Amino acid sequence: MKKFSFISIILVLVLILTAGCTGQQAAPPAQEGEQEQAETPEGEEAEDEFNPQILFNGSSTLAPVIASISTNFIEGYVTWDKVDPSFPEKNIAIYVSAGGSGQGVKSVIDKTSDFGMVARTVKDSEKEQLPELQEFLVGIDALTLGVNPNNPVLTVKDNLTKDEIVKIFSGEYKTWKDLDASLPDKEIIVVTRDIGGGAHEVFQSKVMGDVEVKPDAIQAPSMGALVTKIIENEYAIGYASFGVVNQNIGKVATLKVDGVEATKENILGGSYIIQRPLLAIINGRLTEPQQAFIDYVMSEDGMKVVEEMGFVPAK
Repeated sequence: MKKFSFISIILVLVLILTAGCTGQQAAPPAQEGEQEQAETPEGEEAEDEFNPQILFNGSSTLAPVIASISTNFIEGYVTWDKVDPSFPEKNIAIYVSAGGSGQGVKSVIDKTSDFGMVARTVKDSEKEQLPELQEFLVGIDALTLGVNPNNPVLTVKDNLTKDEIVKIFSGEYKTWKDLDASLPDKEIIVVTRDIGGGAHEVFQSKVMGDVEVKPDAIQAPSMGALVTKIIENEYAIGYASFGVVNQNIGKVATLKVDGVEATKENILGGSYIIQRPLLAIINGRLTEPQQAFIDYVMSEDGMKVVEEMGFVPAK
């Protein structure tokens, strides 16, 4: 499949440090094998073990949501002792990087991040490598069939059957005229996510089944890039995130699938079938600061951000 030329990994760093909290610069971590110069006083042991930073990696769909919630959390509290008086007065540091759902799971397996962001279910093969897996459902997303608002298909159809979708994405229908004789004889430009993304796996399993997407489909490195491609091309079609479409109202039009529209009610009720969970995952017990942040993510304030960004909040 074709690749966009720009880098597919987005890095969002969320880090706010307050001036004046301390007059000293934080010392770098001790090197492996390096001995402490003095014994740690007994009362300071818990503080020394406190890790003030949290790392998230994974889904490019979920990353902006977690980044936005992180910003609110950091701006609201600044230091961990403001979150909980029993925590030390250390600056809150939350890093959010996007590289796809598969990368999110891998980062937890490899212990290169604390949390993985996953926009699909965790596979059984992945769970075997995560014996202490915990999943936190942040929200629900759906994959809509998105087209450019100027696409003439909208003048004759507001719905695609699952069979028609398969024929379009497999390349059996090569032009819009193949879908409907009244439409122009223009090539259907199919846009998908990259095969490492959670969206592609969801679309393959819930729509395509054993039929492969045509090899010359444009493969977007992120959901934002996929939607941009639809906006730029009158004859493009792609499976666009419900949340990202809601962030681009008027720029992308969506079609029903088997007569069911992608609405919050239909997604929650399960009648709209192309949907996926938005998960934060971790392997093992949460530390106290990790638990505090996850509690904030799942709070009313956190869920409000999920909804404001166009997704269906988990609660």
